[in-house]
Amino acid sequence: MTRPRPKRWLRQDEGSYALETAVLAPALIAILGLMIAFGRVTDAAGAVDSAAHAAARAASLERDATAAQSAARDAVTRSLDGDGITCQTSNVDIDTSGYATDVGEAATVTATISCTANLSDIGLPGLPGAKTISASWTSPIDTYRARQ
Repeated sequence: MTRPRPKRWLRQDEGSYALETAVLAPALIAILGLMIAFGRVTDAAGAVDSAAHAAARAASLERDATAAQSAARDAVTRSLDGDGITCQTSNVDIDTSGYATDVGEAATVTATISCTANLSDIGLPGLPGAKTISASWTSPIDTYRARQ
């Protein structure tokens, strides 16, 4: 039984690395794209949740519903800008109906935020162009503080 010479044995493997690269490269690029998209959505979800918390807290510190609306919207803008999140579209809804209750009664302010995160620049086939993320927080209004 004769063994093939090492040179001949090495020649049997010619071109396989190029073929493996051609097959595996798109799969690796797709996995990388999915990781980027997942990271972007996760980051945006945390930022929107944080912005809703900041908005509810800022609104609950005000003395009237009008000032609460303004403070909450400013808090959302500051929070999202601070986290570096740019929304394609956003919606800020502040429920200030708690300001209509009488002093001494428990009342709350609820902030609901939705933000559409852009995913179209990733360019992965089958990936949606955007993902809408929503968060809501409720903060109590001081029961014995005067309300206008």
